[in-house]
Amino acid sequence: MTLEDCLPPDLRGPTTTVTRIAAGLSGAGVYRVEAAGKAFVLKVAGESENPSDWRRGFHIQRLAADAGLAPRIVHVDEARRAVLTAFVADRSFLASYANPSTHEAALAQLGRTVRRLHELPLPADLHPLHPREFLAQTWSALQPGFTLPDFARDAIQRVLEEEPPADGRALVLSHNDINPTNLVYDGENILLLDWTTAGPNHPFYDLAVISVFLRMDEGTCRRLLAAHDGEPVNTLPARFAYFRRLVPVLCGSTLLNLARQMKHAGASGTETLASQPSLAEFYQRLQTGAVNLATADGQWAFGLALIKESFAR
Repeated sequence: MTLEDCLPPDLRGPTTTVTRIAAGLSGAGVYRVEAAGKAFVLKVAGESENPSDWRRGFHIQRLAADAGLAPRIVHVDEARRAVLTAFVADRSFLASYANPSTHEAALAQLGRTVRRLHELPLPADLHPLHPREFLAQTWSALQPGFTLPDFARDAIQRVLEEEPPADGRALVLSHNDINPTNLVYDGENILLLDWTTAGPNHPFYDLAVISVFLRMDEGTCRRLLAAHDGEPVNTLPARFAYFRRLVPVLCGSTLLNLARQMKHAGASGTETLASQPSLAEFYQRLQTGAVNLATADGQWAFGLALIKESFAR
């Protein structure tokens, strides 16, 4: 099989080009396709990805695309587990969010976009994501023969011991990984990418994830929740605050596990909470090229920066 075999017949030919963009965490390959004077994105599942998980994710992706929340699906090859979508030129949501003159409008649009996702019908055959259970599995994978800094171990164990506050909200269809790399802004709409981990979850989880990665303070979080709920939010709900503590530890430990799989040696014995760069400092290093996320060291540094972020929650 060639990558071109995953394309519809009318997009195959001598002038078609397929260029690798990235590799997903599941091992999926992501490619830019130039054909017939247009650009597309091709995502082919990795060999290790469970076929039933792929079908579940694709079903949710199609629901989102039909609702204008994901790029338009052009072609699907279910046998090869390949999905071709329209290429969306990114006008940078982050630039709009960071600009003081457009910040509030961008924040409100983000909250409304997440609400539109949560209003989609929840398929009956999907199993809920339990973030604390996923953290426990990741923690079990990290422990044998891989040394973590004391502050990282303490943070993981603290979150695992904390019970989620009671909450009466129903589960919704969640993306479960709304970090900035999965947002694309076409100039009018925010679209979500990578639906691999999508499924039922508490509505505050998606909101907590993006609030952590964008380093929102309490007031910004309240305005994000208000845009999502369509009414003022005077205090942060306990369940949202709980997810704000859990998310950086869960995402950070996942990155540490990826670093381990990439043969990182683990803690050297010199890493402390005080010496570890903050998430803001890590982002600065990423922008200057001082750190590379394609390396084990980059995954390790990102993971520790996220875990450090949990101590501020």
